[in-house]
Amino acid sequence: MSLAEMAAARGLHRVGARPPLWSYLKQTWQRRDFAIAMARFKIRSHNERNRLGMLWVVLQPSLNALVYGVIFGVLQGGRRPEKFLEFVVIGVFLFQFFTSSMNSGAKSITGNRALVQSLAFPRLTLPLSVVIEQALTLVPTLGVMVGVLLVRGTWPSWEWLLLVPLLCLYALFTTGVALIGARLTVHIRDLTQLLPFVSRVLFYTSGVLFQPDRILQNYPSVLALYDWHPLHEVLSIARGLLLPTADYNPMYWAYFAVWSVVVFVFGLIFFWVAEERYGRAD
Repeated sequence: MSLAEMAAARGLHRVGARPPLWSYLKQTWQRRDFAIAMARFKIRSHNERNRLGMLWVVLQPSLNALVYGVIFGVLQGGRRPEKFLEFVVIGVFLFQFFTSSMNSGAKSITGNRALVQSLAFPRLTLPLSVVIEQALTLVPTLGVMVGVLLVRGTWPSWEWLLLVPLLCLYALFTTGVALIGARLTVHIRDLTQLLPFVSRVLFYTSGVLFQPDRILQNYPSVLALYDWHPLHEVLSIARGLLLPTADYNPMYWAYFAVWSVVVFVFGLIFFWVAEERYGRAD
């Protein structure tokens, strides 16, 4: 028996070695406090130097919704959806959770190189902390969103409760995307330069600001693609649950559930396989 084999038999492992997946997940769960603490720290650090501080958590998406609502409301004219303000607020607020998680998650390893190289912990913790950060940021914006609905005369119904499982699926899907991006940018740094472009493409093709069946009624082949667009599905379901004037395909629940599970599982395994690669000097 070699010295390395003897050490392994006594529970000693090579520094940076990738553990089995189940052990990896258990180690990540044991570091959950670290992930949550990092998420809270980043929220504070991003806003503490601003005069309005944490108010920007809700001001930024609110201003985005206002600007986009005015511009696209004028451009769409009579083709804009009913309750257009509420339509835009739901779309912009929910989409921001995804795009912020995707962009920051993709940089979670490369942007914390010193931490990754100096401490031993599951690297999965870093992209997860990004999604947790954006989830914590989403909570007050959801409060603003509900406030807008109530002020505009939309009253709660039992369907609003279904927003909880929808957001859970949405978080699962978003985490998978963040994990995929986190590994890809380790191998191909130039991808970080493309992230703003990818975000804009997704923003303008997901139905955040328009209702596809009103804009693309003359392009049935393009319109059919929206039934398989995961971001369009989640936004359509959310609007259908919250707005009495909005309809959606009930099959979107099944479609998006499949998207969420598949993307998360693939992202998790894809990220875990490269665990030994993270933190290496280029």
